[in-house]
Amino acid sequence: MARRRVSYDLLQSAVTERMKVLIVGSGAREHALAWKIRKSPLVRELFVAPGNAGMSSLGDCVPIDPSSIVELADFASQIKIDLTVVGPELPLTLGIVDEFQKRDLAIFGAGKAAAEIEASKVFAKEFMAKHKIPTAKFDVASSADQAKAILKKKKDQPIVLKADGLAAGKGVIVARNKKEAEEAIEAMLVERRFGSAGDRIVVEEYLEGLEASLFALSDGQRVLPLVTCQDYKRLNDGDEGPNTGGMGGYSPSVHIDAETFRAIMDRILIPTISGLAEEGRPYHGVLYAGLMLTKKGPRVLEFNARFGDPEAQLIAVRMKSDLVPIPQATMSGGLDEVHIEWLKARSVCTVIASGGYPGPYETGKPITGLEQARKLEGVEVFHAGTKSQNGSLVTSGGRVLAITAIGNSFAQAAKRCYEAARVIRFDGAHLRTDIAKDAIEAVAGKG
Repeated sequence: MARRRVSYDLLQSAVTERMKVLIVGSGAREHALAWKIRKSPLVRELFVAPGNAGMSSLGDCVPIDPSSIVELADFASQIKIDLTVVGPELPLTLGIVDEFQKRDLAIFGAGKAAAEIEASKVFAKEFMAKHKIPTAKFDVASSADQAKAILKKKKDQPIVLKADGLAAGKGVIVARNKKEAEEAIEAMLVERRFGSAGDRIVVEEYLEGLEASLFALSDGQRVLPLVTCQDYKRLNDGDEGPNTGGMGGYSPSVHIDAETFRAIMDRILIPTISGLAEEGRPYHGVLYAGLMLTKKGPRVLEFNARFGDPEAQLIAVRMKSDLVPIPQATMSGGLDEVHIEWLKARSVCTVIASGGYPGPYETGKPITGLEQARKLEGVEVFHAGTKSQNGSLVTSGGRVLAITAIGNSFAQAAKRCYEAARVIRFDGAHLRTDIAKDAIEAVAGKG
């Protein structure tokens, strides 16, 4: 289905009947999207596939796996879904958008060709090199011998190794020296820790600076930035421990000033969208730029073709505007007519994970304290890995809950967030206790 240019105002006025919306996914990101979309006066019915225990109070959970893109399209056709919003990366990289468009079904997300910017680290790095988008210097290896030969030419300093394909946010190893890098090469290319995602790896220079995230919408031509976020990838306080899918974050980032923001737009986001269009991969959807703010300016660490997690939670609670018309304008080419209003409040999110995550962990642990946490001012509890079992709520994943709070300041938002986290309990629960500490200190320093 070709993307048609339709007036944003017409899209809003044309909705004479409230819509049926389908959200694809089952994590805290999708719960946050469902929570925000359910508030829209344009929505009549909400479906989530497959959803989780937290989302069941917002809409109907449909037992279809996100990777079953034909089955999802069949379902959307059968019950006449008006809009589908895709949360996770896997269905995008499998071509769910292309499948829905073939059937003239409205869907918000990047097509398969455009989503390769996340699906393949090698493609993304080569694309950035071709279009002169600032990123770390890199080499590509498809065997352990080739990777070790590359390593011999490097200085004995931190080296970053990345699995080429999707690895649930855990396919990056930061090796402090050559010995650790050799161990990482063995794990990736010999032991096959990341399966087929590690058929090739990227060996790149270690960038020093501060990490930050910026999300933007694109209708294939235009770029509309959303608010900035700060994500915490490491498992433990002080950025120690292994990388995870994300242990928390805050919004807005205190490290992106107006000059840096402009540089990200002019040197990274706009050239990326233009470059993808030039290559016949027009980008419609939300684009995430994971950034390192270096002394030489912002550099791209990675691109994602969807909302991040926990960034989606941070964005959802700060968005004042109705979310539903925004994907409509993105799909139709009408971003020039969109203005998004944001709350001035700050948001903070901490993730409560199962003991052992991101390695092996046990599930089925009873969860208590949710009702008490929900009653706290400014707090939303988004479910990630939960399910109902014999009338009780139990853990079912590595990241279990994303406690998200807003406040007039980072300090207030963090206080509310951790007050809620303290009353929620399950055996083996793990969380970081330093989320937004740098933001609070930065604000205090300016004062």
